[in-house]
Amino acid sequence: MTTARAARFAAAYALLRSSADLADHWIQTDHQAQAKGQHDHNEGQSSAAGRRACAAHVASYTATQAAALLLGTRLLGVRLRPSRVAAALALSAVTHYVADRREPLRKLADATGSRAFVRLADHGLNGAYLLDQSWHHTFETAAALIASA
Repeated sequence: MTTARAARFAAAYALLRSSADLADHWIQTDHQAQAKGQHDHNEGQSSAAGRRACAAHVASYTATQAAALLLGTRLLGVRLRPSRVAAALALSAVTHYVADRREPLRKLADATGSRAFVRLADHGLNGAYLLDQSWHHTFETAAALIASA
């Protein structure tokens, strides 16, 4: 990896990570946060409403990341290829949607021996949230690698 590519990766990762926190914790609406994981098997909840809320959240999340990459790289004088940025944002968006629908990560946790951890919600910890954030960080790193290539 060249020094220039390493600098692009560092910039892309920092911009993706910070904008992800902004989008997940400040820009996401209460309605999106509460509804995005709804499935028909949940009492009185609609899977279609959950998909719509999740899609709306992911749209604002991706727009926030795109704006951060555009503005941040301009300010830093870092050049990223538009096709790589588009691919990175697509990876971030798709994997964010999968995680935020909640069931896919719950099933993955169950299959990999983390059944109790994903349901942990006491002792100051929330296993589902921690697994969700770990998932996002992993794919934001992959997205930064794509964007910086």
